[in-house]
Amino acid sequence: MKLEDLQIYQLSMELSDRIWNVVQEWSTFSRDTIGKQLVRAADSIGANIAEGFGRYHFKENMNFCFYSRGSLYETKTWLTKARSRNLIDPEIFKYLVNLCDTLSLKLNNYIKTIGKTNTSSSSHQNNK
Repeated sequence: MKLEDLQIYQLSMELSDRIWNVVQEWSTFSRDTIGKQLVRAADSIGANIAEGFGRYHFKENMNFCFYSRGSLYETKTWLTKARSRNLIDPEIFKYLVNLCDTLSLKLNNYIKTIGKTNTSSSSHQNNK
């Protein structure tokens, strides 16, 4: 299986790209404060999934998935701050938070599958 086949990776890439496009429309001040933090947190989700996947060891893959999950929660926090400061349209905010929630559920399911058989092949199982 390739990294690009993992649904959690695909969702993380969609989330970070959509956030990037939203933040690009903000004023310089908003981009330099909340925007940069939001983009970094969102980009970190997929980057950590990729790094863990590339380690080919279930324990390292799991650790990087935990980092990814932390970045996902950070992303939701920055999205909430952006919404409370009227930087994101309510419908776009709702879509992005729903995407975060879907990704969280699938990432948790993927984490549960890692290391079930303690082989490197189990680290590349598709998430449910």
